[in-house]
Amino acid sequence: MSIKMWTYIMVGLTFSIYLTIAWLSRVKDTKGFYVAGGGVPPIANGLATAADWMSAASFISMAGLISFMGYSGAIYLMGWTGGYVLLALLLAPYLRKFGKFTVPDFVGDRYYSNTARVVALCCAIFASLTYVAGQMRGVGIVFSRFLEVDVNTGVVIGMIIVFFYAGLGGMKGITWTQVAQYCVLILAFLIPAVAISLKITGNPIPQLGFGGMITEGSDAGQWLLTTLDALNKDLGFAEYTQAFGPGSKSMLDVACITLALMVGTAGLPHVIVRFYTVPTVKAARVSAGYALLFIAILYTTAPAVSAFARYNMINSLNNVAYAEAPTWFTNWEKTALIAWMDKNNDGIIQYRAGTSMIGKPALAAGQTGPVGQPVYTNQLAPGANELYVDNDIMVLANPEIANLPAWVIALVAAGGLAAALSTASGLLLVIASSISHDLYYRIINRKASEQRRLTIGRIMIGVAVIVAGYFGINPPGFVAQVVALAFGLAASSFFPVLILGIFTTRTNREGAIAGMICGIGFTMLYIVQTKFMGMGNWFLGISPEGIGVVGMLINFLVTVAVSSFTPPPPAEIQELVESVRTPRGAGAAVDH
Repeated sequence: MSIKMWTYIMVGLTFSIYLTIAWLSRVKDTKGFYVAGGGVPPIANGLATAADWMSAASFISMAGLISFMGYSGAIYLMGWTGGYVLLALLLAPYLRKFGKFTVPDFVGDRYYSNTARVVALCCAIFASLTYVAGQMRGVGIVFSRFLEVDVNTGVVIGMIIVFFYAGLGGMKGITWTQVAQYCVLILAFLIPAVAISLKITGNPIPQLGFGGMITEGSDAGQWLLTTLDALNKDLGFAEYTQAFGPGSKSMLDVACITLALMVGTAGLPHVIVRFYTVPTVKAARVSAGYALLFIAILYTTAPAVSAFARYNMINSLNNVAYAEAPTWFTNWEKTALIAWMDKNNDGIIQYRAGTSMIGKPALAAGQTGPVGQPVYTNQLAPGANELYVDNDIMVLANPEIANLPAWVIALVAAGGLAAALSTASGLLLVIASSISHDLYYRIINRKASEQRRLTIGRIMIGVAVIVAGYFGINPPGFVAQVVALAFGLAASSFFPVLILGIFTTRTNREGAIAGMICGIGFTMLYIVQTKFMGMGNWFLGISPEGIGVVGMLINFLVTVAVSSFTPPPPAEIQELVESVRTPRGAGAAVDH
């Protein structure tokens, strides 16, 4: 059976499961819509949190980034995993005890201010929209390759699916759908990893095969990482295991990006809200432990997948005549996510350091070159490299590169879709609840009926899907870059006011509002300047992916300084903060 037919079966089967769950979990009240009724068991919440948190960036892009960046790519592993530990220890139990629907709800009540609530909901919407655009892009990439439609059509298909089950079941439908999506994505990640590890190193455990010895081919008897170092060096790249130096990021930049990803994770509203869905504070702690376990399974496998993919790609493409190029290469060429420009007209693919063309590949319709290759309208880039490879395809193409069975390739496609859709649905709910609950119900119309609030929530999900789809079609960077920016925005806006709001009684509304505005304002300005206006990384050489750390520090300093020079919070707020931190009453959270 062909890959396409297997993909139809796998994707059709998994989508049927998701839509059935959404229909069975449809809700009729706002508590079910926003927090799944608050009665989700800890292990189910752990599975759903893992799926919610492991997005298209984790499943599709992270291994691709590590594959091309080598050791420096570990910033994504360290940042995202460390951030989850911060979230589990410092925020989740206390926020659950405080007991609200959303993060802006916490900010508004803790800082006794609708202005603070509005600033927080603006930050939540902006960070979530930036993040969800990356997920929709990931959906489009998967559809484009495996269902042979263009990326933009794939994004539209994803928009329709996610609107159906997010709008129908709200958080309740999303939670149980994410449980199923975790099972799909983890199987899709592990099965090819085990098979490829066995094939290259003879060890079925990818984490051990990563540090193992190659067992077949011209490199048999050599350590995998040593061989990769030599291959990279021969082709003009930095050594694969090189930490810092020429061709790698500076130590300060690596530290800032890692920290930005950590505190950004801890401030992401769609992950925090998951801890409102369990019945007690104790259940929030237990579900955080389960989630970390389920996340670690994928994250400890990703470095191995990266190394296997790079080794196989170089060996199967470099210095190979185009006429003898493997089938997977010509299949992916149709998506323009991999491309070859024969600079020296010798008909042989040369992969070297540097770029092959200016911009992303633009196919010249209906034209082929001397050896039958597609023709591109791009200008040639200087240097010897002739190959363009989009980072995002490495995980998806890995089973094809390793010649695994068609059903495994189709399963990986279903896993990529599960990862992207699970996170997208959580983010869309955050956007919808920020407007329908925090803005409309809490500020504009406190007398709104349940039915009206539900209707507005579903309309907002529709609006958010359209906006997210637009940015998915016109992304400002590849998937993981876009997601990294969202983490920076979350780090510079939410993390300081959440930490200070829980652990200090002196922080007041004036400080929180000023801190959020200054933190996210600086971060956004820097990102716009460096990403869209052509300016260099002018602040200590820190890249836009890491600048959220500076925004966070500005937020902390401004919040503390302004709070010190303005009146303290009312006595009842200070008592509330003290009660949230004390163990007494930890068995039951405050109801909504």
